[in-house]
Amino acid sequence: MKNEKVYKMAFAKVYPLLVNKVEKKSRTKDELNQVIYWLTGYDEEGLKAQLEREVDYRTFFEEAPKLNPNADMIKGVVCGVRVEEIEEPLMQKIRWLDKLVDELAKGKSMEKILRE
Repeated sequence: MKNEKVYKMAFAKVYPLLVNKVEKKSRTKDELNQVIYWLTGYDEEGLKAQLEREVDYRTFFEEAPKLNPNADMIKGVVCGVRVEEIEEPLMQKIRWLDKLVDELAKGKSMEKILRE
């Protein structure tokens, strides 16, 4: 049940927090967007539309054009939980995004973040 609360959070409310997190670490909104595009398949127009519609996390990921086939290469710990061990598919996608944002904020190269 606690996951439902997260799933219903408006992505448009979380997005500025993500931007703030990466900008505090001398990264850019464009880099954040690139990470989001890589993971979800959204482009600039698609992301903007989702933000304007104020969709929740569930809808954001359900309507994602194409989840990156390399997303399962995202490994590590977020909020004390190994992302590769999360069994709930939607929560795993949310935590993948969290992990990518953390990597961006920690100064990793885009090449490494995007698993290229």
